[in-house]
Amino acid sequence: MMLRIENKIIKVFLFLIVLSSSVFADKKLYYEHLDKRQTSEMLKSACENEQNPQVAACIELGLLYQQFTEKKFKNEKQPSLFSKDRNGDPKLVTYQALGKEYLKLSCQKYNSKEACGILKGEDRFQGSELLVNTSYVLIFGAVLWISLMVFQDNEKFAAQEKLEDGESDEKQKSKFDEFGIILKYSRPFFKRYFTPIVEGMKGRSKLKDKYKRTLAGAGLTDVMSPEDFFAFKLFLIIGFPIVFLGVRQFMEADWPLAAIPLVAGFGFQYPDIWAKGLIEKRQKDIVAGMPFAVDMLALSVEAGLDYMQAMAKVIEKSRPGPLTDEFSIVIKENRLGAPKSTALRNMAWRVDLMQISSFCATLVAADSVGANIGPILKALSVEIRQKKSAQIEKDGQTAATKILFPMMLFIVPAVFIMIGAPLALEAMNGGK
Repeated sequence: MMLRIENKIIKVFLFLIVLSSSVFADKKLYYEHLDKRQTSEMLKSACENEQNPQVAACIELGLLYQQFTEKKFKNEKQPSLFSKDRNGDPKLVTYQALGKEYLKLSCQKYNSKEACGILKGEDRFQGSELLVNTSYVLIFGAVLWISLMVFQDNEKFAAQEKLEDGESDEKQKSKFDEFGIILKYSRPFFKRYFTPIVEGMKGRSKLKDKYKRTLAGAGLTDVMSPEDFFAFKLFLIIGFPIVFLGVRQFMEADWPLAAIPLVAGFGFQYPDIWAKGLIEKRQKDIVAGMPFAVDMLALSVEAGLDYMQAMAKVIEKSRPGPLTDEFSIVIKENRLGAPKSTALRNMAWRVDLMQISSFCATLVAADSVGANIGPILKALSVEIRQKKSAQIEKDGQTAATKILFPMMLFIVPAVFIMIGAPLALEAMNGGK
C-alpha cells in the first residue's frame, strides 16, 4: 500500500514537471539563452526599426520593462519617449514608466488594440504593485493565524514529547542538534500533524519493514519511528517549495516557477539521501573503531570477564561512537531477556557490514560450543587490522587514478599556459 502511495506521488511530480514546462515554454521559446537586459535590447532594436517597426516587439518590450523590479535595475534611468525637460532633452524615467510609454506608443502610433486594452485596464501596472502588497498582507495574516493555531497547544505537546521520550529538555535538544537543522526545526510540525495521518494509513506493517532497517543503520531509532520518517518525507514536499519561494522573493531572483515540482520532488527524496549519508558515515566510524574494541574485548575476556561484561568495559573505556552505541543496544537487549545470540544477530542486521557480521558470527559460534573466546578474539583482531591495512594500501594505489582527471583538468592546462604563453607572445612580435 505504501509503495503504491510513493509511486503515485512520483507520478504526480512528473505530471507537474511536464505541465509546468508546457506553461513556461512560450516564455523560453525564443529567449531562453538570453537574460532580461539582452532580451530588452533585441526587442528595442526590433521596435525602433525605422523601415519595419515590429509592433509585437514594442508590446513585449513594454511588458518586459514592467518586470525589471530587481535591485540592479531599480536605480537605473532611461530616456523617456514623450516627456522632455527644460533643455529639450528626454527626461530620465524608470524602466516601469518607460515600459508604459512603449505600450502607449504601440496604442497611439501603431493602433494596436492589444496595447490599448492593456493600458485601458491598467491592472497589470498601477494595480499590480497594490495587488502584490495586498497579497503579502493576506499571506502574512494567514501564516500568523496558522501559527497561532499550531502553537496554541505547544506546552501540551512538549509535555507529551517529554513523557514519551523520558528525557530532559537539554538531552532532547542535544539529541536532535547532531542531525542537522532541517530535522531539528521541522520535527515539531511533522511529528504533530503528519505522523497521525501516516499512522492512520493502511499498510503500516509494510512501511515499518521498509524503513526500520534504514533508521537502525543510520542510528535514528531513538529519534524517529518509521511513521515519523515517512511523515518527514511528506512534510518536506511542502516545506522545500515554501523555502524556495521565500528565498526567491527575498533575493528578488528570476528563478522559474516551473522548478517548484522539482523542488517538491527533491524534498520527498531528501530524507532518503540524508539517511543514506548517515549510514555510510556510521559504517566508516564503526570500521575505524573495531580494532581497538576487539583488542579490549580480548583483554577483558582473558581477565575473566564474560563477553557481555567485556562489552560494558569497552563502552566505559572507549570514546562514545556508533560502535559503543551498538554494544549498548546488545547489552540492553540481553538484559531484557533476549539471548546473546539473538542480540548479536540483531546488531549484525542493523549495521549491515561484513566485518560486524563476521565478528558476531564468531562470538555466536564460540558461545554455542563453549569455546574459549579470548584466543578467537585475538585472532579476529589481527585479521581486522590486516584487512584495514590492506584497504589503506588499496586506497593509496587508487589515489593516483582518482587524481588523474583533476590533474588533467586543472594542472596540465596551467602548465601549457605557462610554457606556451611566452612562445605565443614571441611569435606574435615577430621573434623580437
